[in-house]
Amino acid sequence: MRDHFEIRDHDAAGRIGRLEVPRADVTVETPALLPVVNPNVLTIEPERLREEFGAEMLITNSYIIRSTDRIRDRVVDEGLHEFLGFDGAIMTDSGSFQLAEYGDIDVTTAEIIEFQRRIGSDVATPVDVPTPPDADRERAERELETTKRALADAEDADTGEMLVNAPVQGATYADLREAAGRHAAATDLDVFPVGAMVPLLNSYRYAEVVKAVRAAKRGLGPGVPVHLFGAGHPMMLALAVAAGCDLFDSAAYALMARDGRYLTVSGTEHLEDLDYFPCSCPVCAHHAPADLRGFGDGETERLLAEHNLHVTFEELRRVKEAIRSGNLLDLVDRRARGHPAMLDGYRALLDHAEELERTDPGSKDAFFYTSHEAARRPEVRRHRDRLGRLTAPDDLLLTESKAPSDHAYDAVWRVTPPFGPYPPALSETYPLTAEVPERTDDAAQVAAAAGVAALADANPETALTLGHDAWCDAALERLPDRVETENLRTLG
Repeated sequence: MRDHFEIRDHDAAGRIGRLEVPRADVTVETPALLPVVNPNVLTIEPERLREEFGAEMLITNSYIIRSTDRIRDRVVDEGLHEFLGFDGAIMTDSGSFQLAEYGDIDVTTAEIIEFQRRIGSDVATPVDVPTPPDADRERAERELETTKRALADAEDADTGEMLVNAPVQGATYADLREAAGRHAAATDLDVFPVGAMVPLLNSYRYAEVVKAVRAAKRGLGPGVPVHLFGAGHPMMLALAVAAGCDLFDSAAYALMARDGRYLTVSGTEHLEDLDYFPCSCPVCAHHAPADLRGFGDGETERLLAEHNLHVTFEELRRVKEAIRSGNLLDLVDRRARGHPAMLDGYRALLDHAEELERTDPGSKDAFFYTSHEAARRPEVRRHRDRLGRLTAPDDLLLTESKAPSDHAYDAVWRVTPPFGPYPPALSETYPLTAEVPERTDDAAQVAAAAGVAALADANPETALTLGHDAWCDAALERLPDRVETENLRTLG
């Protein structure tokens, strides 16, 4: 059923897409957040999740339903949508989380897939094995084989119109994640969660999350929907989307509310430490922190959970607009300034700039250079690669300033860090319309020098002179020996 996912817009590896869920007869726009609903304890009623928060899809646990006598027969009789009061799409987990937590569960993939089909799940999950991040390689390989057998059992099951997840495991071994992605993509299954991420997410190991996602994506290929299991903190959504994830399931809104924690796009605050709410959602607009502290535990928890969901859905809408406008990496850059672990994740993402460049649009909104990490963005790499295609004249001046009117060069091209040189005809094209600071940093200068070197390599017969604005030694050392240099500051 691989024609159920359509990609509409791209930025970096992020995309806006449409996931058709045939059993629910709905189409879910991605990136999408799936609030986790505990079938035993409804912190926020599912119908409110759709009407007030805009949730098009949610996730609940079929293993808990199956194991709970007081609700199992009712859910089987009524159907999952009627039981929860939700008319959007519903994904169900299989008990794999319980398997990871407790070491064993009393259900097979065949049994739980059939149960998910009986209760009316729209997207089912097999019993995969979520190998924890720091497991040894032998265990990761062994449990990956068990997950492969679970995927095979899911393929053999009678699922009708129900979509089925194909989890991608492999712990923190990039080669195993990539191989697992390749294996999952070769099945007839439909949605591809990157599993066992909760321990990494809970410990803010965002760089390792990015590495695992990118490895899985290399195996899966570009055209399938990817779910990041256990992700839902608003501060990391832009990063995860830019890495290539389409679906997220969040229990964080409820779990953190239970502990008195208040989510923001920059991190997590404790309600007891707040004097003012920095948010304008309905909860924060009508209450002060002291109000919430004065309510009973149940009411405080509910209101905190509502805020946490509001801020998470707001951030997801912001991410979508950033994709549509072509400035997703600008948003990631801003979020990276809010927490050191986010900065680690952003830098890990830029380690994969070559991969991101394959899906990054060639033209979009303005490029903003606001940190030295931006020197590693896909747009800079793409411009440098294109310099190798340009034919330069015999005697060429490259300069950061205007050329003198009486110059004796065959042509004058501008140089803009971090991109490097370009002919005048390209000056109004993206990304050379970038907004860059007057005081360029070392990283931008080094990247620009790499562009000069690329142009020199492609035009070995051209005499090149570079007029630079006091570039750092590291940048000047990147230049070929045959490039003549002039420090514009010393020339006045």
